[in-house]
Amino acid sequence: MNFTMRRRALAWRQQLDQPLRFNPFVFSKIFLLWVAVGIIGGLIAGLYWTVLELLLHGLSWFEGLSVIPLMGAAGLLAGLIIHRLGDPGEMDLIVNNIRFKGGRLEPGNNPAMVLSSLLCIASGGSAGPEAPLVQVVGSTGTWIARKLRIRGEDLRSLSIAGMAAAFTALFGAPLGGTLFALEILHHKHVTEYYQALMPALVASCSSYVVFVLITHIGIGPTWSFPVLGTPTLNDSFYAVLYGLAGTAVGWMFIFLVRRLRKGFELVAVPIYLKMLVGGLIIGTIAYFVPLSRYFSHDQLQVLLEKPFTLRVLLGLLAAKLLAIAFTVTSGWRGGFIIPLFFVGAVTGLILDQLFPGQNLALILVSCMAAINACVTRTPISTAVLLATMTGFHQFIPIMFASLTGFFLAPKTPLINAQLGRPE
Repeated sequence: MNFTMRRRALAWRQQLDQPLRFNPFVFSKIFLLWVAVGIIGGLIAGLYWTVLELLLHGLSWFEGLSVIPLMGAAGLLAGLIIHRLGDPGEMDLIVNNIRFKGGRLEPGNNPAMVLSSLLCIASGGSAGPEAPLVQVVGSTGTWIARKLRIRGEDLRSLSIAGMAAAFTALFGAPLGGTLFALEILHHKHVTEYYQALMPALVASCSSYVVFVLITHIGIGPTWSFPVLGTPTLNDSFYAVLYGLAGTAVGWMFIFLVRRLRKGFELVAVPIYLKMLVGGLIIGTIAYFVPLSRYFSHDQLQVLLEKPFTLRVLLGLLAAKLLAIAFTVTSGWRGGFIIPLFFVGAVTGLILDQLFPGQNLALILVSCMAAINACVTRTPISTAVLLATMTGFHQFIPIMFASLTGFFLAPKTPLINAQLGRPE
């Protein structure tokens, strides 16, 4: 007994002889680096969005038949930029580099990506700014890591943090943007990059604050959705049924993109000619169906506020699917997440016309969740994003619909890099 007491006394004395180390906080210096990545990402996203809004306002004067030559010219000019400055790649390349090349995203591709995507999006292409900004801000994280001689998983984490900062700035959802940046790499490998979770979340929060301060965009829901009413257990089962319709449309989109992609690959011409042809086709679709133009950030609210007949909705669904498919397969730069949300909302309105008297809010959000989860393989982050962007706070039905789209998705994903094979 005395021997034990002597050992404890000796251990206590040795501890007292050591220098006093007092750190009551969890964060360290690396925390400030995560914040810096988010601040820089928010600045880049805010500047990009400001320029994009100016271009959108300036080019919105082109209406009617003038839209066709405008978008043809925009495609040609954007293609020439890519031809001269180099091809910045698309989401496949980003995912592939994160997973198989140590997370290194090349900043040298950013000038071509910024200039070409601004032209494509502002002129009316059916693709949004999320993919270009993910490339730009993610590669900025890589550049910072290289300057500070950071390697290995820490470098990959900073690149993912930059991606999350970009997603968050545009979606206005720090948690959803964080999860999306991890989940889009591959649903089976979300936990593989657990080291990037906290850097991505910290960068997302700081990016969100900076972006809102620059753009003066409100912090509420992006779209004003109908009120759900009193939630019931049956809402989850109905969400699965509505999600089946969204999943079917997701299959249609994937099939269409694959067919058009093969068609464009067969034509051995420079990229600027492909983008010229793509622009003329997208412009023609926009001429006949004006609401199919642009990436649908504002058009989705118009869809919610105005009444449309079933015939108009069916035509709009076909036109928007074609517009998105031609945009992403002809070389036009941009992301298809928000456009897919628009397609999901159109699908929901069609269901509401076919089966009146149902809960419209539940139909809309279920179709939006299912189609995006089906195409992008991101069921968790899709549910979080939609809950934030729509103000639909009944999370469980969204999750049911999102999982429906995910588990009934085609076995081969649209984003080839999600297959898990390096290119």
